[in-house]
Amino acid sequence: MNKYDRPEWTPDENNEAFATYVRKEEPLSSSMKKRWVKRKERSISEYVEGVLASDRTILAQAITLVESNAERHMAMAQQLLQQLLPHTGNSLRIGITGVPGAGKSTFIEAFGTFLCERGHRVAVLAVDPSSSLTGGSILGDKTRMEQLARHPRAFIRPSPSGGTLGGVHRKTRETMLLCEAAGYDVILIETVGVGQSEGMVRGMVDFFLLLALTGAGDELQGMKKGIMELVDAIVINKADGDNKKRAELAKAEYNQILHYLRHATKGWKTKAYTCSALLGEGIAEIWDVIQQFMEVTKKSGVFMERRRMQMKDWLYAMIKDYLETSFFAHPIVKQTLPSLEREVMDGKQPVTMAVQQLIEQYERGAR
Repeated sequence: MNKYDRPEWTPDENNEAFATYVRKEEPLSSSMKKRWVKRKERSISEYVEGVLASDRTILAQAITLVESNAERHMAMAQQLLQQLLPHTGNSLRIGITGVPGAGKSTFIEAFGTFLCERGHRVAVLAVDPSSSLTGGSILGDKTRMEQLARHPRAFIRPSPSGGTLGGVHRKTRETMLLCEAAGYDVILIETVGVGQSEGMVRGMVDFFLLLALTGAGDELQGMKKGIMELVDAIVINKADGDNKKRAELAKAEYNQILHYLRHATKGWKTKAYTCSALLGEGIAEIWDVIQQFMEVTKKSGVFMERRRMQMKDWLYAMIKDYLETSFFAHPIVKQTLPSLEREVMDGKQPVTMAVQQLIEQYERGAR
């Protein structure tokens, strides 16, 4: 029988110009069948062994497990983190933020490559902005950091912000611990840089760096004082060509304003610097500044105290996250909330009264 046959409704004249054929279904080969076999779910011990062995594939799968909101996966993720916890905490955590267009991805690629060439293992947790309408994200950081993505000593993990204020995915902390357990000694966290609640970044990194552009005279007027008081260094990027002189002027202006602000880290004076991520100029100087920061803060005890306080803040953040999830997942809340929403939107009930009514019903149902 032919591989292709004419359909039953072929015209009587059987004209060869009639190009429709029916393709006969063929049995799948053994190699194709293997593709369709569902991959067996790894055990906790397999995840632990793979992460500790720096297996990039298993590390990526472990991060996916941690990011999952499925109840079963969340339970497995906590067991995994519990077993890996003794192998964490040995990295330098650096947060990098800045306005869109400041060249964060270009800077991280240049900086990360610089560190990898000097023997460090670098993990980049790049948080992409999620759509407020669909929740989708482009996750294009690997394409923007093509050179670093190919480096054997680097690991890049793009994650959607999920609409989190400040652009930091709520599982970024857990992902950071997995990367540390896998032996990455420098963790770079790139944020969306939307200028909202960057304290969330400050609350999980050791050194916080703000990337800025030239034209500081105008930008300083719109720059939030709060953000500048959170960072340990400001780097004016794209200091090359005709822009170099303007970058030096911006550096001077930033240093002038920083002189009057409260510094982010006790015993450390925040300063502005210039660099050209495109040409690789100034990258080594920034790394020297970070190493000096580590030496100063570890000697004074500020480094470890900050880490301890970050763990405390994480505890309270997790409690709040759990309570919020538990509240909105409760059957009574699910049943009552839609009608209360309509009443509030139609002006039939004050917001405060609706909230009080909903909480009272939830508390009665939770007893």
